[in-house]
Amino acid sequence: MWSELAPVGRDGRSGGYNRFAWTREDATLREWFAGECARRGLDLTEDRFGNQWAWWGDPDAQRPGVVIGSHLDSVPDGGAYDGPLGVVSALAALDALRATGVQPTVPVGVVSFADEEGARFGVACIGSRVVTGAMTPERALGLRDQDGVTMAEALRAAGRDPATVGPDPDTLRRVGTFVELHVEQGRGLADLDRPVAVGTAIWPHGRWRLDLVGQANHAGTTRLEDRDDPMLRLAAAILTARSAAADRGCVATIGRTRVVPGGVNAIPSQVTAWLDARGPDAEDVHGVVEAVARECGIRPAAEPVCESWTPQTSFDADLAARLSRLLDDAPLLGTGAGHDAGILSNAGVPTAMLFVRNPTGVSHAPDEHASVADCHAGVDALVAVVRELARG
Repeated sequence: MWSELAPVGRDGRSGGYNRFAWTREDATLREWFAGECARRGLDLTEDRFGNQWAWWGDPDAQRPGVVIGSHLDSVPDGGAYDGPLGVVSALAALDALRATGVQPTVPVGVVSFADEEGARFGVACIGSRVVTGAMTPERALGLRDQDGVTMAEALRAAGRDPATVGPDPDTLRRVGTFVELHVEQGRGLADLDRPVAVGTAIWPHGRWRLDLVGQANHAGTTRLEDRDDPMLRLAAAILTARSAAADRGCVATIGRTRVVPGGVNAIPSQVTAWLDARGPDAEDVHGVVEAVARECGIRPAAEPVCESWTPQTSFDADLAARLSRLLDDAPLLGTGAGHDAGILSNAGVPTAMLFVRNPTGVSHAPDEHASVADCHAGVDALVAVVRELARG
């Protein structure tokens, strides 16, 4: 399975991946997942956003089931493991359960969430946000990519009907417990010298748009004292994001910008920048955003626009402790990375996460990695968890 996924969306120069929602690469990934489910005789359904759910057993006729899985899309020039490891491991775990003759008393599902990274439309976990009601379909469909294409237009181009997009309580009722396996996006397990951990919480995090306005002018003839250059405000925003985050025990990044008109020999008229801020405490995260706005001189009428916000997510503590004991006292780790598991947990679904060691500690980049042995350890952990939870 891993070798089949490897070429999809891969950049031949960097080795990174570009797998964005509702593109040709995305369609290839969806077809791959459907094919793997068909080979296993699983019943494949889609919810009202297009997230793919495959079932071993009938969650409508039986009790709500145990669901495992993750996502297949990527950030720009992303790593191979973020998302796909969870989907491949889920299918491998299901194979292992069947091979040992396990007969679960509740249905077992495998999910592949759509548009988890938000790389194309700027908001993470759109698939899970929409079906849980955390994001309205109107807002989702109105989001635009960097080429100005709305999500509604992208769905139509992919042969889908935007009118079907919306919350899907029927799908959520089928999920008794959700367990997402994911490569760790840091060095916690590498430092502990353990292959697998159980997730405890996700920091509150959000994304804000900064609209920095100036005056377009000639780069060669306009005196410095006569310039109104929004790039200086961008520089202040970048530096303040770093210092304010450090002061408050948070992390913050400005990783995407858009400059208008974008000429080498022209002073910009406007710069739009996107700020990602996260931390253990929500007030501190908002404090970072306020400091950035204040330092770069954003007027109250043009304050940072919050494009997504996810509050503190604490996974089911009893479930996490139970799984830690089951997995030979696996360490308990929190994370600053957002996941579909966090969205489902905030919607009231009992949820847990498993992390697989990443020896480089690098994520959202080509150097993201997990060893074969640790990947197998992750599958073994997932098998043990599903065997335990699917007994009812």
